[in-house]
Amino acid sequence: MVFRFGVRVKPGARKSKVGGRWTDALVVAVAAPAVEGKANEAVRRALAAAFGVRRQDIHIVTGDRGRDKVVEIDPPPDDAKSTLDRLLDER
Repeated sequence: MVFRFGVRVKPGARKSKVGGRWTDALVVAVAAPAVEGKANEAVRRALAAAFGVRRQDIHIVTGDRGRDKVVEIDPPPDDAKSTLDRLLDER
């Protein structure tokens, strides 16, 4: 089973942070710049830490070159839905 959701990336932030909502997407702020895939790797690391999975389990499905992405966790942790809901409600 795969767990898929939308992400809005804010590259070049002061520090990496996962939490908050942009329309229906999870906000992921990363310190890495949006060049040469550095922000995408930072997004994968931040999401892996937030969901308690390995970085290799996080895949960017669409939006590789934009701020709006669809990511999937495969295999997802048992509490993936509740973790996403909690992160979306953060400010």
